[in-house]
Amino acid sequence: MGDRKMQYTLYSLYVDAMYNVSIRIVKVKEDAEDVVQDSFISAFKNLDSFKYESTFGSWLKRIVINKSINYLKIKKIPLVALDEENWETEQEPEEIDDTQLDVDKIKKGIQALPEGYKTIINLYLIEGYDHVEIGEILEISVSTSKSQYHRAKKKLIELIA
Repeated sequence: MGDRKMQYTLYSLYVDAMYNVSIRIVKVKEDAEDVVQDSFISAFKNLDSFKYESTFGSWLKRIVINKSINYLKIKKIPLVALDEENWETEQEPEEIDDTQLDVDKIKKGIQALPEGYKTIINLYLIEGYDHVEIGEILEISVSTSKSQYHRAKKKLIELIA
């Protein structure tokens, strides 16, 4: 299992950031706390699979995101909402002047999105994953990730306009 003091040091360094990652996905404080605890346990048990190809933090973040997504799947919370009226992705939504937006308005807009859209927006814009990675995480195709992102972005712009 490893050195407990080193584990505590790693835990202290990363727990807040990992909680923020999980809460954006699972939305419930207690559930996010459980996911983060489970993620640290999993990471510490599987340290031998850490290949040093990335930072420990990014490796741990991937574990937290996967466990958060799996939590949603277990709870049967839909990851990707397909709204009938949003099937058109040909037209780009009207752009909004950045100076009109404030962070609180954007956060409220993201919170108002359907769960599947929130997940895509969080993974792409906030966590910085590309569509290939999102496809792997959510077990969807790259084209589905892209189309869901465009629908989510269009819906978010409607909400904050």
